[in-house]
Amino acid sequence: MNPVAIRLLNQQLVAPQFTDPAQVVGHLGAMQAQEYRMMRWAVEMRTRKPSAQAFKRAYDSGQIIRLHLMRGTWQLVAAQDYWPMIELCSPKAIAVTRGWMSSNRITIPDQELMHVRDILAQTAADMGSVTKDDLVNALAAKGLQMDSHRLSYHIRIAEMSGTLCSGELLPMKATYALTADRVGPSPKMDRDEALMRFTLKYFQSRQPATLQDFVWWSGLNIGDCRRGIALLGDSLHLEKWKGREFYLTDDCRTRGFRQGQFLLIPPYDEYLIGYKSRDIVLPPEHRHHAHNNSGIFKPIVACSGIVCGNWEPFKDDCHATFFNDDHDTEELADAWQTYTRYRSSRP
Repeated sequence: MNPVAIRLLNQQLVAPQFTDPAQVVGHLGAMQAQEYRMMRWAVEMRTRKPSAQAFKRAYDSGQIIRLHLMRGTWQLVAAQDYWPMIELCSPKAIAVTRGWMSSNRITIPDQELMHVRDILAQTAADMGSVTKDDLVNALAAKGLQMDSHRLSYHIRIAEMSGTLCSGELLPMKATYALTADRVGPSPKMDRDEALMRFTLKYFQSRQPATLQDFVWWSGLNIGDCRRGIALLGDSLHLEKWKGREFYLTDDCRTRGFRQGQFLLIPPYDEYLIGYKSRDIVLPPEHRHHAHNNSGIFKPIVACSGIVCGNWEPFKDDCHATFFNDDHDTEELADAWQTYTRYRSSRP
């Protein structure tokens, strides 16, 4: 088994199968979207013809939704997965968020929570897409003043409860919309079915991966993760590699990888954040170049799937620094050209 090649192929980072950005998000189930500008490249680099315009169309039409969900952090999900994921993941995510609030000595009584949520929802319903500043002004008009930190918790819990989600895509600022106006209703799904689909999406797109990887990524408890794997039955199988047990699907992609290809990967990308153990693609001695202990992830360069450097996404020219062997700059230039073509397609 070549775990690096298999991950690249099934994460759609090489030989991508999709042209539609919403299909990419649906394939991965959920994608980390911490960095508002670079989440777009995280999706588009997994399409056959990366296009900033294509991402904006999918986002503005509600095919791709951004919200706080798993682990209490920002995610992108496909519209058809939104309600099942809210049902499955939000109870644990809200509990995690309340834990953070407690550690920060912030208490929000239920009466305040519901009153503020009504104002946020009405403002989004009236305006269509609203920025955080719009919400601050709406609360002030009702005689409510609060600091940005406290308001952020209100917004986050409103997202996790299915009240608010992402609105129109702006260049720099996140917007919010009323979920009922953005995501259509979907039939109620049995929890086991939702868990099984969620589990399958994870392993199909991130294989080979371990149980511990899935627990970390999903934010669910280990019992739920074990049950999701059990529900998949024979469609998953185990393979051992260097003493560890990895799950793979029977339709795992294994062909299309070639040595020497560079990838310019954005910060918080699923290539790293989708796993608890990242040493397969990130040499432990270089971990600090890719992320710190506080959960801050940096833009990284990978060659043949192995993380080997950092890059600067917002420069006019390619700025990359490497922390191991010399590399073929011609291959790197090809990767930069793909990225600049994507950037030039911005509306």
